[in-house]
Amino acid sequence: MRVVVDTNVFVSAALKSNSFPRIAVSWIDRHAILLKSVFTEKEVLLVLQRPRLAAITATFYRDDLAKMLQKAELVAVKERIKACRDPTDDKFLELAVNGRADLILSGDADLLMLNPFRSIPIVSPATFVQAAVRN
Repeated sequence: MRVVVDTNVFVSAALKSNSFPRIAVSWIDRHAILLKSVFTEKEVLLVLQRPRLAAITATFYRDDLAKMLQKAELVAVKERIKACRDPTDDKFLELAVNGRADLILSGDADLLMLNPFRSIPIVSPATFVQAAVRN
């Protein structure tokens, strides 16, 4: 399974250890291929380095995430997409399309409202955990 994970899922996973986002990210790390682009990787690392977030996230999570991103498949984005109500979220659609993703994992309403996008399901962490992880 080839998966795109939105930054908000990584942030939510960092903030609460027994949450749907953390369970989903952990499952993806063990059982799926995480896709990344230069833009998505840069965003998640920058967001988690913000002083307010860095102060309340566990160092081991940031280290685990860095390892996860290191082994993620880097996708070259050749096809640009302008489809999301929030243009800053288009990078996740671009990654999914260019990387031939099977799924986009997001908690962002602007992305979730596009489900499915070009036949790629966009699901919340709770939906993902209930469907994929618990079955």
